[in-house]
Amino acid sequence: MTPGTQGRQGTRGTQGEGASAPTLWDRTRQLAAQEILRTALRLFSEQGYEATTIAQIAREAGVSQRTLFRYFGTKEDLVGGSQDEFVALMAETIREQPADADVWEALRAALKAALSLHTSPEDALERFRLVHRTDSLRAAYLGKRVRCQEELLPLLEARLKTSETAHVRARAIAATAFACFDAATTTWVETDGQGDILDLYDQCLAAVRG
Repeated sequence: MTPGTQGRQGTRGTQGEGASAPTLWDRTRQLAAQEILRTALRLFSEQGYEATTIAQIAREAGVSQRTLFRYFGTKEDLVGGSQDEFVALMAETIREQPADADVWEALRAALKAALSLHTSPEDALERFRLVHRTDSLRAAYLGKRVRCQEELLPLLEARLKTSETAHVRARAIAATAFACFDAATTTWVETDGQGDILDLYDQCLAAVRG
């Protein structure tokens, strides 16, 4: 839904109670994935997304194309991340919210969790720039966003309690939240990363909700 990373073992919750420490193999894979990502983002920034080939990324990252595809299923995944990963993380976050948290609070927490997949604000800014300025990436992002909304609907409906209009309300709330998130990220990119995305999101949501 939001640009992010794959190969994120050890970046969120893996060191909590009952979790085993990452093995040398895990750390090696994570470092390899990070190097591929750094190389890809540098090349995309220098010469454009469309002009950069998978073969070039693999060569400059020092891996084979086959190895690259073990970490990232498609070229677009190097920027946009895994759809399944984002949906799973957002769904998990919504489920973890207190029972008395309303649907808006749960969605904000889920968006915050998705943003946490970025390794740094600079990483996030570069990814959002690429998505907003590359037509093919923008189209893929919007498609992912719609699918993400649909998959989260049952969890949002459950927080609206029993109501004949819960389904349509959940759909409208999800569409509004994601549209405000898009407005926030667009503003963030246009101002070259000034401020905080979630603060901008809150401002956009306040404008819509009156």
